[in-house]
Amino acid sequence: MTTRVRFSPAPTGYLHVGGARSALFNWLYARHTGGVFVLRIEDTDIDRSSEELVEAIRDSIRWLGLDWDEEYRQSERFELYRQFAEMLLAEGKAYLCDCSRETIDARITARGDALGSGYDGFCRGREVAAGPGRVVRFRTPDEGVTGWNDVIRGRVEFENAVLEDFIIVRSNGVPMFHLANAYDDVDMGITHVIRGEDLVNTTPRVLLLMEAMGVAGGPVYAHLPLIVNEKRQKLSKRRDDVAVGDYRDRGFLAEALRNYLITLGWGPREGQEIAPMATFVEQFELADINNSPAFFDLKKLEHFNGEYIRALPLDDFIERTRPVVPSGIPMELFEHLAPLVQQRLVTLSGEGIEALLGWVVGEPPQPLEKDWKKIMGKPKVGEVLDLVVARLPGADWTAESLEACVLGVGEELSTKSQLPVRLAVTGNRTGLPLFEPMAEMDRDEVIARVRRARARVSDI
Repeated sequence: MTTRVRFSPAPTGYLHVGGARSALFNWLYARHTGGVFVLRIEDTDIDRSSEELVEAIRDSIRWLGLDWDEEYRQSERFELYRQFAEMLLAEGKAYLCDCSRETIDARITARGDALGSGYDGFCRGREVAAGPGRVVRFRTPDEGVTGWNDVIRGRVEFENAVLEDFIIVRSNGVPMFHLANAYDDVDMGITHVIRGEDLVNTTPRVLLLMEAMGVAGGPVYAHLPLIVNEKRQKLSKRRDDVAVGDYRDRGFLAEALRNYLITLGWGPREGQEIAPMATFVEQFELADINNSPAFFDLKKLEHFNGEYIRALPLDDFIERTRPVVPSGIPMELFEHLAPLVQQRLVTLSGEGIEALLGWVVGEPPQPLEKDWKKIMGKPKVGEVLDLVVARLPGADWTAESLEACVLGVGEELSTKSQLPVRLAVTGNRTGLPLFEPMAEMDRDEVIARVRRARARVSDI
């Protein structure tokens, strides 16, 4: 049997990292098994869906480097779902209901919530005529259990007695997503459903609907563990950066984000976490997915991104970075120093480039007080700066000459000389190698910075 998996985003928001991981795992499994990857847009909630968000989801999936073999829009299949609902009504497996939310809540209050907050089956035995305000509810069994063997979670079962008669068609005639999903998964021959564990509670509804269609068992389910933040809370758009597009805009490479998301709950049996997609396709198995929540570690993602940036061919790095180079940094200067910048960026961002190169073309930042005291408070620093100021005017203005000049002062005085000069010229104790960028600066400006630092050393 050919494996057929589907990624089913709802275009009521932009693609988030949890959805992106689901898309990746479905794609990996389809490619690993030589199967079919289906993109199915779940736009039954027409009031909240938009074409802009549909295209944004497609764009994010493409940006991650994923392709799909088939695409469907549920909004274009409403008539099929309505026919399915009519069949269920005709067979007595569903019924019309005219209860409003207010009347349901009133009955809950009257009975003291003895049956919980769900629907109480009030219209099961009533002959409700079709008309405005009516919904279609599925008649759930009164006995037995509905369950499945989840590849990740093991056996999962729900007592049918606690499952309310759920709505399958809204009062405006629009089908609910679980009705559409049940019909589509059968109609499209979906063999495996790989999705987040937050959808576990919807699965018994889908299975009951499939059973009503005469399909026993349903597809193989694999419910992925949640992705959580550093406080071990489920990622939320109210608290966390969750949209794939946000990471794209912040300078993360698609290759790096894709690779990192693959490691959230799964890892290769052999080799390193950072690897070509072909390696992941070859090794990917659903049974290897961990059932524990996966921590979204931004520092680890930045590490992945830095590794991918350093692996880029230099020309590719320059072209990808060109749009974000700050306007105050000449492109010629950036291209000349790009090999050094590439080794130290963790994102392709203007802020990162400014932090590395801003001191070359503009004023350096004020050194941190703790760095100043630790570096400039050491013995002989004043002598180092004095000698550097004296010798810079006669130095050849090349990286090699400047390095020989500064390090020669240190050897002469039997002390470290590069770090005090770095702090004086760049304002930071870390950053790019000092001498090549320094050779791009005006000689008088460099000498003036060292002199200003020397004046401050006298005050320590």
